[in-house]
Amino acid sequence: MPPLIVAIAGGSCSGKTTFSRRAREKLGEDNCSVLYQDNYYFDHSAAFDRDGGKVNFDHPSSLDFELLAEHLKLIREGKSVQVPLYDFSTHSRKKETHLLEPKKILLVDGILILSQKQLLPLYDISYYIECDSDTRFKRRLSRDVAERGRTPEGVKDQFFKQVEPMHSEFVRPSKDNAQIVLSQNEYIENAESYINDLRDTYLKSRFLQET
Repeated sequence: MPPLIVAIAGGSCSGKTTFSRRAREKLGEDNCSVLYQDNYYFDHSAAFDRDGGKVNFDHPSSLDFELLAEHLKLIREGKSVQVPLYDFSTHSRKKETHLLEPKKILLVDGILILSQKQLLPLYDISYYIECDSDTRFKRRLSRDVAERGRTPEGVKDQFFKQVEPMHSEFVRPSKDNAQIVLSQNEYIENAESYINDLRDTYLKSRFLQET
């Protein structure tokens, strides 16, 4: 049977990945996998000049959403896909890929995944996590410097010149496409109940298909 496909969207560093990881742990890795939008960046190594430069990583055109849509359709058909891997230190796609095999539940994590019309029909459930700008900036500054080899100046420049303008233009409006909107505190305090809802929805949908 096709997996339950769940979109988890929201602004950069709003808590999407934390929610996805908790959900996967609660549901069990044998039952649940996560697919990250960030794996679908085009190779920008030739165009990248500096942090906050001419490559706008928060604009939809920086991502290969056609490939993501193709992969979601294949997963829905019960087929495995080779997920690209993106190297944020060189802004290039790695030669190797990651094999993603269909499981009962697939969580799709990304800032722009509710902004793309071709993706919306592929989700069974969609969440949007709200979080204020100051909190997201602090989290992004800490993450990008520690994990992605970025400079504090570059992170700040990019956030206020690209991330927030794109958030206003594309990410925040996509909240209207979410079935469930969670606040930044609500998703932490009530994460387990929402994850249980995911399980119940999955079981109900599978039961209806069987009858």
